[in-house]
Amino acid sequence: MTTVIEQIQISATVNGEKVTRLIEPRLSLVDFLRNELELTGTHVGCEHGVCGACTVRVNGEIVRGCLMLAVQAGGTEIMTIEGESDGGEIADLQKAFHERNAAQCGFCTPGLIMTTTELLKTNPDPNRAEIREYLSGNYCRCTGYEAIVDAIETVATERKGG
Repeated sequence: MTTVIEQIQISATVNGEKVTRLIEPRLSLVDFLRNELELTGTHVGCEHGVCGACTVRVNGEIVRGCLMLAVQAGGTEIMTIEGESDGGEIADLQKAFHERNAAQCGFCTPGLIMTTTELLKTNPDPNRAEIREYLSGNYCRCTGYEAIVDAIETVATERKGG
């Protein structure tokens, strides 16, 4: 007996570009981005919403791409690390992560940068404790977070003119 899974058409704006695809209803947003749109900067980690590797922004809000179905994102505006990077808005963060060696293996880095972008929009002058708290949903197995916090603190200071 063959099981037929119907496909659903979804449309969304991804990194400023309107896209439409036929997909299986059970496809996660992160798999949609990676497999259907070939936007592989968003990573698949734990697939339980715990590690933060799949962090993207949907309608301006940070979400875990592994916990959201692609069909739920129909009609939304989705921003991935590629879109953030192409706009140049995170060049200073990327540079600071590089200079501070905050991106050792790099697997967690896109999710950390997406989360940090949100942090600096809501709190442009966070202290180290606030940075750590905001990043508490993003796992990094390599750095011990010190270099990451240093990089974010550096960017916050530079952005405020100091």
